Amino acid sequence: MIMALQEVGRCLRFVAEALDVGRRKGVSGREVMTQIWKVTAQSLGTTALAGFFVGAIMAVQFALQVKAYGALGYLGGLATSGTVRQVGPLLIAFMLSGKVGAFTSAELGTMRVTEQIDAIRCLGSNPFREIILPRMIAIFVASFALLAAGLLASIGGGILLASLFAGINPDEYVRHIPTLVAPASVAIGLFKCAVFALILASICTFKGYTTTGGAKGVGRSVVQTAVATMVSIVIADWLTSVIAEAVIEVAMAARGEG
Repeated sequence: MIMALQEVGRCLRFVAEALDVGRRKGVSGREVMTQIWKVTAQSLGTTALAGFFVGAIMAVQFALQVKAYGALGYLGGLATSGTVRQVGPLLIAFMLSGKVGAFTSAELGTMRVTEQIDAIRCLGSNPFREIILPRMIAIFVASFALLAAGLLASIGGGILLASLFAGINPDEYVRHIPTLVAPASVAIGLFKCAVFALILASICTFKGYTTTGGAKGVGRSVVQTAVATMVSIVIADWLTSVIAEAVIEVAMAARGEG
């Protein structure tokens, strides 16, 4: 437990140092755009495919429940609301963790053990500015683009399965989405996505940057990245859900008093 807390502290200090370097020296916009494109291209297909099947599964599960109440017309809104609030951000985080997180950790770990990072320092550049911050920013920004792609694909999967499984036409499925997907649901989804992306970007860059022990150490860093991100994302999902619900309750209470 103590070792885990120490590791969390080291990671937080690493992130603070990276942000301080970015504040003082800036970051290369060109490198950031390159990394954003790389992260998005790596995960777009997988995310869209997973989102499609998640939407289909959500549609089938909700159809079984609302059919008994004669409310199949609200199936699209219910399935999409659940995806936006909970499943979508979590899905994107797991997709990025499995592909981008492991890849970034391995890439930075290889650069560390082959002394490429030391060479950057010898050339008078700051590794945080040149290689760490662009990757952190890219993961954070790309996660929102991937979230949008995954949600659109989930709506497509929901429409297909709703049509085949429950006989609902696409217009009826889509019609109630704006009704049930409230701004609060979208805000919760975006909040979760931002928190998960920040956790993933911090852990994978930290683990890669602090790799030691040659090729074996790179493999160890990748495994530690995968485990740490999965556990952290699950814990963060619980915390953000509690926070979001508390904020909604306070807002509703304030609105009622007003």
